[in-house]
Amino acid sequence: MPHPLDERRSRPPSHEWRIVKFAVVSLGYRIATSLLALILFAVWPGSLSGQSTAAFVDVTAQTGLDFTHANGAAGELLLPEVIGAGGALFDFDNDGDLDLFAIQSGPLGGRGSAADVRPRVHHRLYRNDRSPDGRVPVRFTDVTERGGITAAGYGMGAATGDIDNDGWVDLYVTNLGSNQLFRNNGNGTFTDITAKSGTDDPRWSTSATFFDYDRDGWLDLFVANYVNFSPSMKRGCFSAGSARDYCNPAVYAPTPDKLFHNNRDGTFSDVTQRSGVGVPSGRGLGVLASDFNGDGFTDLYVANDGDANQLWINERGSGVFRDEALLTGVAVNRMGQPQGSMGIDAGDVDRDGDEDLFVTNLDNEGNTLYVNVGDGLFEDRTTEFGLFKLGFTGFGTRFIDYDNDGWLDVVVVNGAVRHLSQQVQKGDPYPLKQRSQLFRNDRGRRFEDVSSVAGSAFAQLHVARGAATGDLDNDGDTDVVMFNNSGPARVLLNDVGHRRHWLGVRAIDSRYRRDAVQARVSIVGQRGVARSVRTDGSYCVANDPRVLFGLGNDSAAQTVRVQWAGGQVEEFRNLAVDRYWTLESGKEPRASR
Repeated sequence: MPHPLDERRSRPPSHEWRIVKFAVVSLGYRIATSLLALILFAVWPGSLSGQSTAAFVDVTAQTGLDFTHANGAAGELLLPEVIGAGGALFDFDNDGDLDLFAIQSGPLGGRGSAADVRPRVHHRLYRNDRSPDGRVPVRFTDVTERGGITAAGYGMGAATGDIDNDGWVDLYVTNLGSNQLFRNNGNGTFTDITAKSGTDDPRWSTSATFFDYDRDGWLDLFVANYVNFSPSMKRGCFSAGSARDYCNPAVYAPTPDKLFHNNRDGTFSDVTQRSGVGVPSGRGLGVLASDFNGDGFTDLYVANDGDANQLWINERGSGVFRDEALLTGVAVNRMGQPQGSMGIDAGDVDRDGDEDLFVTNLDNEGNTLYVNVGDGLFEDRTTEFGLFKLGFTGFGTRFIDYDNDGWLDVVVVNGAVRHLSQQVQKGDPYPLKQRSQLFRNDRGRRFEDVSSVAGSAFAQLHVARGAATGDLDNDGDTDVVMFNNSGPARVLLNDVGHRRHWLGVRAIDSRYRRDAVQARVSIVGQRGVARSVRTDGSYCVANDPRVLFGLGNDSAAQTVRVQWAGGQVEEFRNLAVDRYWTLESGKEPRASR
């Protein structure tokens, strides 16, 4: 079985490969992978220049990111302490690289309703100051004070999108308490337009997404809400060993989600009731917008904690949605049971032309892969694809081709929500820590757990929540930012993907001067190699809107086909590889690297 890092442009000497073959046969796969890593370190040219053989390298300290999340815990074991938080990767200053926004939460401190929560800490906005010569691949500068982004509640998540089609990406922040919409002024500052825009929701909101459900060219907003909670609504909950512990969310009533329609004038209308998405209520944690039935209109999938998940099918832009999760096979797992679902992503894992779904769940349930079998129907094939693993509570997750071999892999960041007995016995003050996971896609057949070679951050224990992905250093592979609960955010730089060929695309809808959200981008001549333009998915985060294609050893110029959100199709020919291209409808492609 090939190791996930073993494809190189020059083969190692034959005697090293004989050693590996002998190890596989006589010592088993686990020992063989360790031996292969030693051989590669000795003979692979990258090791001579000081490069790591780990898939991801923790470069947090080198980037200048100094953010630590505070959950406000004061010994009362309040449920919100273990639910947040996330952040965003987005290019707020339009300089061509990804900036970072980190959500802050605690302390809870308030009394009465959720709206009484008044944090004494602040979110942080970091500008990416990459040097033009590449000597400093990622360097974050804290520009929070100038940026003008202030906190009004106990922070949870973020969504990004250009709400007014002015070419500058705006920011929505979800809270326990009032949410906030910040308009990007185009000069490095933001203005809070929540009241003017009508997008506030004073309940406990988690994930959100901007998407255009009626195809009028203006981004609408969906907000997932969790449970009815305020600091005064404390409940006494206990573990199986009778010790005090965090409560199951089932002790609190769910609250309806919210849908806002963009009025094209900087304001939004609450269309929740008319659309149908507010009934029935679920304890919403994750949300993703995509065209799941292929009719050209964007639908919504909502991951609910302990309740059946929801697939809101868009009635062809009419403003009405119907929940078809049960009919299509994505409401519950193959045993017919709803799960404690948190994170979510969509991608074509078997390259058959349609998007599959991956959902993270509680540690005693395992995560779930729903494979799209055609006609908008799905089957739970978690076990068949090797992804059924107990013992991990998954939150943020993304389909990424981390090794650029053309097949979508899976990254999952984990952290428990109830005390882990072994850590309690060791006296850990916050006994919820777990390691994260990386699964490599074996050409659409199965996934292989390669966490052992993913890097030190995957071996360490964290209480991880959000996982945002994007190419931070513009070198052609996907990096990860891990947002930890009551811990520091981590920047994990991909150190393997750029060693294969790749092609990156930023798709711009020229009619509206913004990222072409929900456009479908594909490589012509390569079956099933397609990606959707999106920023949502994972958990409480916003991601890089660019799409990235791993090409393996293929260095030939490529033809890229874009199916724009309105349905029209356009091809862009002879695009050189190993660079990013800006593809704008009706215009010539522009190379950005």
